[in-house]
Amino acid sequence: MAPVIMDVYSNGSVKNPERVSNNIFQIDDSDFLRLLDRPRPISMERNRSFEEKSINELSSTLSPLHFVDHTFSPSVRSSLNTPRSNHCFAPHPVFTDAWQALRRSLVYFRRQPVGTVAAIDHSSDELNYDQVFLRDFVPSALAFLMNGEPEIVKNFILKTLRLQSWEKKVDQFKLGEGVMPASFKVFHDPVRNYETLIADFGESAIGRVTPVDSGFWWIILLRAYTKSTGDTSLAEMPECQRGMRLILSLCLSEGFDTFPTLLCADGCCMIDRRMGVYGYPIEIQALFFMALRCALLLLKQDDEGKELAERIAKRLHALSYHMQSYFWLDMKQLNDIYRYKTEEYSHTAVNKFNVMPDSLPDWVFDFMPSRGGYFIGNVSPAKMDFRWFCLGNCVAILSSLATPEQSSAIMDLIESRWEELVGEMPLKICYPTLEGHEWRIVTGCDPKNTRWSYHNGGSWPVLIWLLTAACIKTGRPQIARRAIELAESRLSKDNWPEYYDGKLGRYIGKQARKFQTWSIAGYLVAKMMLEDPSHLGMISLEEDKQRKPLLKRSLSCSH
Repeated sequence: MAPVIMDVYSNGSVKNPERVSNNIFQIDDSDFLRLLDRPRPISMERNRSFEEKSINELSSTLSPLHFVDHTFSPSVRSSLNTPRSNHCFAPHPVFTDAWQALRRSLVYFRRQPVGTVAAIDHSSDELNYDQVFLRDFVPSALAFLMNGEPEIVKNFILKTLRLQSWEKKVDQFKLGEGVMPASFKVFHDPVRNYETLIADFGESAIGRVTPVDSGFWWIILLRAYTKSTGDTSLAEMPECQRGMRLILSLCLSEGFDTFPTLLCADGCCMIDRRMGVYGYPIEIQALFFMALRCALLLLKQDDEGKELAERIAKRLHALSYHMQSYFWLDMKQLNDIYRYKTEEYSHTAVNKFNVMPDSLPDWVFDFMPSRGGYFIGNVSPAKMDFRWFCLGNCVAILSSLATPEQSSAIMDLIESRWEELVGEMPLKICYPTLEGHEWRIVTGCDPKNTRWSYHNGGSWPVLIWLLTAACIKTGRPQIARRAIELAESRLSKDNWPEYYDGKLGRYIGKQARKFQTWSIAGYLVAKMMLEDPSHLGMISLEEDKQRKPLLKRSLSCSH
């Protein structure tokens, strides 16, 4: 296994500790909302920014790229203390420990920081945990942006962009030009004293699956960098514009699909092992929607950019309608499915996918609260996966794929089913678990994905940053506070595990790596975002004001 070249900042502690707020939980909700609404410390025109424009306007009136940053999230090198913090406390010991651990994970290439290693756990075999994963680096990148350290993020974006241009083959098959790597590592040749990057596009991964989400996260991160720094020059580079176009060309190409969703293999996203998510998984569809919206804000409006933007706008309309109509589940929709007729043949069919009511799992009737709802895991012909997947639902809120009513219903569900979805350690990656015969068939008897473990109902601390962002956007900071308090009580003491096992997330995962970087970074991002809600702008997109909500049927969405 080739070594990763890593270094540690000479000062691993947080900056300006005497100015840092320790107890963000002392801020009440009214103060919190005032922080969120406080104007940013830059001059602003009253004209709507490009981000506020309707998707309906995009194909006819496309604004130049510089409108992206009329409002941007302030990033001052300040650790927990940010431009909006008016509280003066010592930093929480867990927060300080997390920053030190994050800095130890830095990976250097030719003396420049280019990412963070997946985990530093010397008690276990490295496997590929000694690499920089594109999806894993996202919370690390957000933490550094919030702390006023954008250079590592810029370096990462440019290095992964260069890797995209490599010829990619799995066996004798050449992958699409726009595919982004799952991960990369720094290889040091001691003889020639020379460093090079080695990328993995899925040819070395378990199951040999190319990551679909990497390209989406890359676009989302590019927009977060632009939003945070106010610097559009990186996104305007011809190389970045071409990289975006290549990713989008893969996703928007015409084929045999009758749906606007993306057809994917099992293991193509965070759940990177066989878990029955093949088809149209919610995680990929939500990331796809968000990446499309981010790309609209970043693409230059030259001839190529305008043509692509028109295709994106059309796809967004179709995708939002499909997801909001067919993936959404609440009490009323569950009852409708329960009463479905089958074998309907006409354009007026109600049961459009010919789902058999007898396929409804028993658990979903008890799981569904009277007020609440969520986007289910998968919808395809004669198949509906009713499992709850955290990442896809949180990204649906942040991207405004979910309507405001649906976003509130998702948060209602989390509150109503706190013990099932959060338990003693946030946050269940999916619910419920697969076990018995179903586990054998779906996972292929995967010994790592046993019940309530790893991807099969395990609890993943990294997801706390997505939950916190969704809580802020929906005006429910108290949910995030509660989850962060749970995480703080154990994460540092347990040496930042990758995941927890058990129905309540009580036990450190049986194969969990310690000092897992995105567990560390996820906590930091959640903590800083809750203390300064303006950071939400990096990772959140406002609803298209002109697009009418498509669903009026939900009892859970009426308050």
